[in-house]
Amino acid sequence: MNLEAFFRKHDFSADVDAGALLAEFDRQMDEGLAARPSSLAMLPAYVDSSREVPTDTPVVVLDAGGTNLRVAVVWFDRAGKARVEDFRRYRMPAADGTALSAKDFFDTFAGFLEPVCQRSDAAGFCFSYPTEIFPDLDGRLIRWSKQIDAPEVVGEKVGSRISEALFAKTGRRLALRVLNDTTATLLAGKTAGLARRYSSYVGFILGTGTNIAYIERNARIAKVPGLDPAGSMIVNVESGAFDGAPRSDFDRRAARRWKNPDEGLFEKMISGAYIGDVGLEALRAAAEDGLFSPAAAAALLKLDALSTKDFDDFVANPFLATGALAAIPFTEDDRRTLMAVGEPLFLRAAALTAVNVSAAVLRTGEGRDPLHPVCVTIDGSTYYKTRTAMFKSRVEQGLRDILGARGVFFDTVFVEDAPMIGSAVAGLIA
Repeated sequence: MNLEAFFRKHDFSADVDAGALLAEFDRQMDEGLAARPSSLAMLPAYVDSSREVPTDTPVVVLDAGGTNLRVAVVWFDRAGKARVEDFRRYRMPAADGTALSAKDFFDTFAGFLEPVCQRSDAAGFCFSYPTEIFPDLDGRLIRWSKQIDAPEVVGEKVGSRISEALFAKTGRRLALRVLNDTTATLLAGKTAGLARRYSSYVGFILGTGTNIAYIERNARIAKVPGLDPAGSMIVNVESGAFDGAPRSDFDRRAARRWKNPDEGLFEKMISGAYIGDVGLEALRAAAEDGLFSPAAAAALLKLDALSTKDFDDFVANPFLATGALAAIPFTEDDRRTLMAVGEPLFLRAAALTAVNVSAAVLRTGEGRDPLHPVCVTIDGSTYYKTRTAMFKSRVEQGLRDILGARGVFFDTVFVEDAPMIGSAVAGLIA
């Protein structure tokens, strides 16, 4: 069986119909904003991004996402530079496979806040999970992603519950302003854009998971009554749940190993927590179909896990195998086959990423003047560290192909510690 037949057999193509996917993104974004059935939650962030950021004013910041949790105190000097103090890093509660009750979960967060809670009366809380934000900037968890195991927390208002746990522990109250990491990334882009007048802003993250946020006109947010139709608001798309991209046999096979196989379908095609699993299923399928030598095939079929990093490293340079692939007796032809099977998964992920970002940029309705492009702040290790197929460059070329053809101007920018910096902004201006 040749590779073309192999991919056709398993319903896989690295080619993406950008026009069709953009149309489906736009349709589902409209549906989500109107509270009609959609895979995109389209969650209003209730942050007025036009307010000025006060200087020399400390604010507590929490950044909870993936397997890590960070706590710090941040303030901005008169030049607009962020100063980070009392920085601490923790393991995200319930990220190690140990289930936690709601009480234990919130008590753990209160313990993380205790060393810094005297530094400010307010906190910006970047909570990188699907969360419904309320006008008072508390947030109710809709569902967990990234394999967090604390089911009792679903449906709870995380900001007020943590504040209550902190008060019970220390007698100190903090006003926690909850926002998604993509909202925080967008706000961080505003600090990077002080030297240039951008027409609008987008925040995109591609790391353990993926999501995007953009600034939407209030007149299009039909599910929130009473908004000033002349105004605008940041909207958290929850794009990792998008169900409009065609899935392959590899995706369906990999889904069998995940706790929530029918959730986060788009995220599981492009983000760091999942590409390794999809890659392993592609390699197993290739082994079953006789594309590897007998010894390599037998070893591949025994593998029960493959990290995205190990998969990416080996596809990028199959002579520097690490982790699970290091002990497999690959021949020269096997290495060529692994590259040929693995690289298209990253090519597909890059193409889908470009569509996702373009969909948000186009929704802003801005970027028509080259003097005032749309600022796209991008964060996440998968975006910046994936080596295969020159991933970052390929995404940027995809953006130029899609947006350039539509006469839309944009800049992609990087802000160090974007979720933390954006959370500080939210804590100070809310």
